Amino acid sequence: MRLDRWLAERVPDLSRSRIQALMRDGHVRSGGTIGEPRHAVKPGHIYEIEVPEAADAELEAEPIGLKVVHEDGDLIVIDKPAGLVVHPGAGHATGTLANALVAHCGSSLSGIGGVKRPGIVHRLDKDTTGLLVVAKNDSAHQGLGAQFKSHGRDGRLRRSYLALVWGVPVPRHGVVDAPLTRSAANRTKIIVARPGVGREAITHYEVVATFDGPETAGVVSLVQLQLETGRTHQIRVHMAHIGHPILGDQLYGAGFKTRVARLHEGAREKVIALGRQALHAAELGFEHPRREQAMHFRSAIPEDIQAVIDVLESSGRGLSGAKPNGDRLRRGRRR
Repeated sequence: MRLDRWLAERVPDLSRSRIQALMRDGHVRSGGTIGEPRHAVKPGHIYEIEVPEAADAELEAEPIGLKVVHEDGDLIVIDKPAGLVVHPGAGHATGTLANALVAHCGSSLSGIGGVKRPGIVHRLDKDTTGLLVVAKNDSAHQGLGAQFKSHGRDGRLRRSYLALVWGVPVPRHGVVDAPLTRSAANRTKIIVARPGVGREAITHYEVVATFDGPETAGVVSLVQLQLETGRTHQIRVHMAHIGHPILGDQLYGAGFKTRVARLHEGAREKVIALGRQALHAAELGFEHPRREQAMHFRSAIPEDIQAVIDVLESSGRGLSGAKPNGDRLRRGRRR
């Protein structure tokens, strides 16, 4: 057996990639230094692994207010607001969730990959709101990462989103199975790839409510979505692909701007004021990576999306459909 794999099985707090880095840096010995991860384990040999103290994070700590839903020694669950970028990147070197977490967690962060930094295992778009879990140490990062890699297929992970979309999808519940790839013409945009190209992407959707007023019938619906894979912009691209882009999505729903004119004045004002895609990560469930305990969290629909729902509902007979998990709709009837 390879030594890196053998060590990873016996030191669960360290990821295999971290062990490989330690080997290359000369921190694994058996008589002498072993720097090759593929080194074969030999019976009767004693292997020593030295784990240096984690270096301080290269990310700048910034005191940005966070809504913390849950926190323990291994992880933290955040209810992310609109406008907050998750991790530094082009055009966003500072002011991100990662910068805020370095400041918030402080000394409770342990070395992920040898650096004291938060372990980002999944992301939300800048203007998507809702629940997001972040690891605070290598062991939690590895455990959560495995769950997100399986995308819930092993029953441990559950992610549910709510979105306002143009029109009413038919059928009212279904699956969008369409591979995604990055656009060659616009590198900020993701597109549905032709067969045999791109990465697998599967989204489950269900219409949970419609607005039955004379001015709103069939114009907008509230949809609940679950991910079977987790690709960049997946929900936004898939809903646009089936002809029902998310309200306020300037990148994938630009062709539907004229739909706003079909709404009465009050609804138009609220949709324009929204200024972002009406997409919210409402539900998050996972297995705690250390305690192996099922964790489950829900987030209320944010005020700006709720304002659109309220004005659409008030324009006629109101909301029609089942009450979705994670929202705070106050009225409506079951069908």
